[in-house]
Amino acid sequence: MLETLRRQRDDVERILLAVDEERLGYRYAPGKWTVREVVGHMADAERIYDYRALAFARGDAGAMPKYDPDGYVAAAGFDGRTMTSLVRELVATRDATLQLFENLPHEAWGRGGTLGGNFLSVRALAFIAAGHWQRHLNVLHDRYGLLSAVRRQ
Repeated sequence: MLETLRRQRDDVERILLAVDEERLGYRYAPGKWTVREVVGHMADAERIYDYRALAFARGDAGAMPKYDPDGYVAAAGFDGRTMTSLVRELVATRDATLQLFENLPHEAWGRGGTLGGNFLSVRALAFIAAGHWQRHLNVLHDRYGLLSAVRRQ
């Protein structure tokens, strides 16, 4: 899993910084996020996964609240930022994710807590982080017509 997280980090910077500036405000349908909003959302979501993993790894097994991704995107102002700024933030977020997961004690990976009434482990959150990135890179490729170099996991 850690190797997948590292590979994604290396790929995303190269891939996303190659997107043409005129495409960054594109929405593939009314009400859908722009390319900039997708990238900003990826960083926000990863921070949330990291917080949950940290809390669970440290023994806080309390219930975690759900969050509203659309509400976060609406409040963020991602379309007013450059792609370079968004990608730097996304990569920095992934770097923090890697530091967290690379340095967890072995026993912490099996710890967990509750989200939406279901048990969620630290290990699962690492997989969710990787899967979330891949899902959105696939969407940017399939629905936005971008990122022909996206690696399919």
